Amino acid sequence: MKKILRNYEEEDIVNLDIDFIDEILLKNVTFRNCIFHDVIFDKVSLLKVDFVECKFINCDLSNKEFEEAYFLKDNFDNCRMLGFSFLDGYLEKIKFTDCSFTYSNFSGSKLKEVCFNNCDLSDGSFISSELKKCEFNECILSKCEFNHTSLSNIDFSSCNLDGIICDLFSVKGMIIDGYQAHHLVNMLGVKIKDF
Repeated sequence: MKKILRNYEEEDIVNLDIDFIDEILLKNVTFRNCIFHDVIFDKVSLLKVDFVECKFINCDLSNKEFEEAYFLKDNFDNCRMLGFSFLDGYLEKIKFTDCSFTYSNFSGSKLKEVCFNNCDLSDGSFISSELKKCEFNECILSKCEFNHTSLSNIDFSSCNLDGIICDLFSVKGMIIDGYQAHHLVNMLGVKIKDF
């Protein structure tokens, strides 16, 4: 049975199983323990929306703006999030699995204990973001930008970092493999002389 949401403002929405959303405005709303199945968010306007312990399965959140949003203990599985914008937001204890984030923007956001598994973050941006205890496993980070973002103690050794953009501050303490080190050193302008 389809659960259809209406316009909500300053409310809590709890324990819904949602598989269809028509054109609506969600403002100052908190979703708790909700499941979103195959939902396309293209007609949804979101203003200061929070998601707590929710699941997103096969959803399309492409080109959605989640400015100043709050996500806590949520799971995203096989979601399409191209051009997803999460400026100045907060993500804690979130798991993204098999999601596509090409051209997504996490600039100025705080991410704590966020895990990206087999995700494509190509051409994305994490400029001036705060990453604490985050994981990137088997991810594509080609041309992803991390300037002014500490990557200390984050393991990128299983990821594709081709063309990654970062500054000296960002790379300090980052965990990479030997192949990645060679390319990262070249990107930083260091010339390696063979023995």
